[in-house]
Amino acid sequence: MEQFPLLLSALVLILLVFASLYRAVVGPTPGDRVIAINVIGTKTVILLILIGYIFEEAGYYTDVAIVYTLISYLLTIGVARYIERGTIT
Repeated sequence: MEQFPLLLSALVLILLVFASLYRAVVGPTPGDRVIAINVIGTKTVILLILIGYIFEEAGYYTDVAIVYTLISYLLTIGVARYIERGTIT
């Protein structure tokens, strides 16, 4: 019963990821889409940390979350440069 708040938080974050996914697909401007993708990446990292605490494997999940954060950061920079310049370099 002590993990119920963590499970509830994870469920709410998953629902918010789907709301952000809707904004990423339908977003009126490319900037809105980039921000929505970045928000999805941030929420995924938080979910990974929560799952690590729920399953009592925080060390492993934290490492995965750090790697995912770096990949998400590079992806966001790449997409922003693509939108700004129109090419990938």
